[in-house]
Amino acid sequence: MAQAALSAAGLHFDELNKLRVLDPEAAQQTAQLREECGAFLDKIAEFQKIVGSLIELVDQLAKAAESEKMKAIGARNLLKSIAKQREAQEQQLQALIAEKKMQLERYQIEYETLCKIEADQNEFIDQFIFQK
Repeated sequence: MAQAALSAAGLHFDELNKLRVLDPEAAQQTAQLREECGAFLDKIAEFQKIVGSLIELVDQLAKAAESEKMKAIGARNLLKSIAKQREAQEQQLQALIAEKKMQLERYQIEYETLCKIEADQNEFIDQFIFQK
């Protein structure tokens, strides 16, 4: 009965017969909740560590992918540049070929002209020699 009167007043005895303000069952639940919270906090810390390492790994992969992307863009631009240089070089060579063909034509005409002049001069020389 004394225990009931103390309980009504909000005082309780625990398993060691110490006087407590809190109900022993509530105290046990509170201790259990404290342990569960501690375990939860440990799991959260471990989760944060795992997520942090995952984020680092993803950042490294993103940097590597970006680097490879830049290399590929550089290689593509270089290839385009080389193709344009070859086109320009081909055009220059085509122009040079056309110029050389025109020069060959001029030389052929000049050669034919010189051959006619030589033939005329030889004919003149022959006529001059026969007249003497």
